[in-house]
Amino acid sequence: MNSRRSWLIFYVGSFAYLSAVLQRSSLGIAGVAATERFGGSASLLSSLAVVQLAVYAAAQVPVGVMIDRYGARVLVATGTALMIVGQITLALAPDISIAVLGRILVGAGDAAIFISMIRLIASWFSGRIVPQLSQWLGNIGQLGQVLSAVPLAWVLHTWGWTPTFLSAASVAAVALVVVLVVVKDQPDRASLENRTTSWHSALLQLKHSFKRPGTQLGFWSHYVTQSSGTVFTLLWGFPFMVSGLGYEPSLAAAMLMVLVGAGMVCGPILGILTARFPLRRSNIVLSVVALMGAAWAAVLLWPEQPPFWLMVVLLVALGIGGPGSLIGFDFARTFNPQRSHGSANGVVNVGGFTASFVMVYLIGLLLDLQDGWRTSGGEASDLYSLDSFRVAFSVQFLVVGLGVIFLLHARARTRSQLSRDEGVEVAPLWVAVARAWRRGQRPE
Repeated sequence: MNSRRSWLIFYVGSFAYLSAVLQRSSLGIAGVAATERFGGSASLLSSLAVVQLAVYAAAQVPVGVMIDRYGARVLVATGTALMIVGQITLALAPDISIAVLGRILVGAGDAAIFISMIRLIASWFSGRIVPQLSQWLGNIGQLGQVLSAVPLAWVLHTWGWTPTFLSAASVAAVALVVVLVVVKDQPDRASLENRTTSWHSALLQLKHSFKRPGTQLGFWSHYVTQSSGTVFTLLWGFPFMVSGLGYEPSLAAAMLMVLVGAGMVCGPILGILTARFPLRRSNIVLSVVALMGAAWAAVLLWPEQPPFWLMVVLLVALGIGGPGSLIGFDFARTFNPQRSHGSANGVVNVGGFTASFVMVYLIGLLLDLQDGWRTSGGEASDLYSLDSFRVAFSVQFLVVGLGVIFLLHARARTRSQLSRDEGVEVAPLWVAVARAWRRGQRPE
């Protein structure tokens, strides 16, 4: 394990995930262009992102079962091929209905990549390096966000809609070729016993994974940490900064890289903390959620236009949320046998994307409702005004707050199971800190 072949597969798989993030986030820099190309309201535009996220979330559990049944290599290759077809469809779409079809294919293909890579990491590596590699996978993948924010945005501005999405599809084509040439599911044939031999056994493993409190804790951890940043980068962040705050499009695209950079810096740190303090992972998750909530509250409650430095703080907080969500997969890894990691990871990955497509749609709906109230009262239409965004973005507190309640419930059940099955007692954080402080005061 941890051989040169292991690292080669990690690098190639990470490139495939980088390509997937590029395809996923390519619409984020094209929100204004999509409105000009297809017309329509904010809620109609949000449908492009909503269907992509809805398909992604709905496909997670079936994809997880198929990973356990057929292996990660097949799913990575199939998912990448679907994204190629989806981006070509979007590039040539003459109207919104064909564009929606393209994003459905992108969402379906994207759904297979990340959890397949999590399975490959667990198959080819062992020890404390596993959660750290999961964080590095997320960091490398987020470079796809950089590609969409800078070079892809330049292509869109210079060459237009069709060349932009065709160029994105070409990156996925390269990823497909190298995956087919390099990636292998297992380091040896003896490990094939971890793959299920029938659909019945795969579905049975899914049932057991879903019932485990640790898997549910991973689901809600992903739900509360991943969603806000995804909503911002996938669709509504760019219009918010350009139309709501008056930033130049080039500055808004560059600002998205702050989010990526924060994730790349903080991801390895969170990976080390996750490996070093496995019984405090939920506290790390809750700390990340509290940081994002405080940053959003400051931005939305600022008396006038929030200052530039505060927007940077918000983007840093959202950037930390991305790697924070990967802790959910570490719960799935440690509370499930390896043969059912695909199913468990699929369940976890549903969490954040379920919250994301709900929030994407609700934000678009609230923007449209406010615009309708203004125009019916005789005021001029101002769909993307700062005040409209303040109201629309506040829906995040409701969606994420609900997730925190369920996370606390799942954590209590998980700790109860640890105490019952393994005799492990997890004291509250303040008790653990007090104990550590007392130990430090004792003379050697």
